[in-house]
Amino acid sequence: MEIIQHIINDTVHFYKWSLTIADKRVEKWPLMDSPLPTLAISSSYLLFLWLGPKYMQGREPFQLRKTLIIYNFSMVILNFFIFKELFLAARAANYSYICQPVDYSDDPNEVRVAAALWWYFISKGVEYLDTVFFILRKKFNQISFLHVYHHCTMFTLWWIGIKWVAGGQSFFGAHMNAAIHVLMYLYYGLAAFGPKIQKFLWWKKYLTIIQMVQFHVTIGHTALSLYSDCPFPKWMHWCLIGYALTFIILFGNFYYQTYRRQPRRDKPRALHNGASNGALTSSNGNTAKLEEKPAESGRRRRKGRAKRD
Repeated sequence: MEIIQHIINDTVHFYKWSLTIADKRVEKWPLMDSPLPTLAISSSYLLFLWLGPKYMQGREPFQLRKTLIIYNFSMVILNFFIFKELFLAARAANYSYICQPVDYSDDPNEVRVAAALWWYFISKGVEYLDTVFFILRKKFNQISFLHVYHHCTMFTLWWIGIKWVAGGQSFFGAHMNAAIHVLMYLYYGLAAFGPKIQKFLWWKKYLTIIQMVQFHVTIGHTALSLYSDCPFPKWMHWCLIGYALTFIILFGNFYYQTYRRQPRRDKPRALHNGASNGALTSSNGNTAKLEEKPAESGRRRRKGRAKRD
């Protein structure tokens, strides 16, 4: 018990010391005074991940078509705003894409960079709704380890980024990721319109490729910063490299399983309620059934209709 008590005391002392070197500019910003609100939100997310499927068991799935369209295009606007703010503020502050230390001054351009990074952190919390919509629509097969790991760690870890390094090298990854998320949520928003639009969305797999390229660029950029002895926290550089490697492995496995692995040739099984033998599925639960002649009467088809908004 004494060992555990010592570990707890040392952890508390270390956290109190770390607050002395935190970014004072963001101290009073929403969610930034303490890690507890962020941890509470992430814990609630994990709790809903466990209880949500139990609640939906035996209930009809929600369709949420209009909700998904509004949500996805709102995320397009939010991520474009973050990309635009980071690009313009970094350009005005003469940021270097090779090595940029954090400037903790109240310079308007530096504060603008910090504010854009804070919005980026908030956007990762909003993205928890991706999983909520999966569960409400009973798309449980879409809730993979990669999905949960990506969403939960991004929001939680970026609190650390904003608290201590809201500027400098931090802008590079957020700047690139926000641009990619504009394309991603544009795809999801268009896919939510249904089969008439989805047949033109042939470029889904290239989004996964772009994401993997992003992680390789992140590792290369971070390694260059370490090689050039950039005055940015070294421990954060090494942690970022390790974190990016986990995404390369997970996204690489997803790409292989989805686009490269040869499907097993099984005999086609009959599907209930006139469902088709194939579907186009996007990453936030937009599924377009392939057109097929109904196998059952209209009365039985109406019985299995999903809830609407």
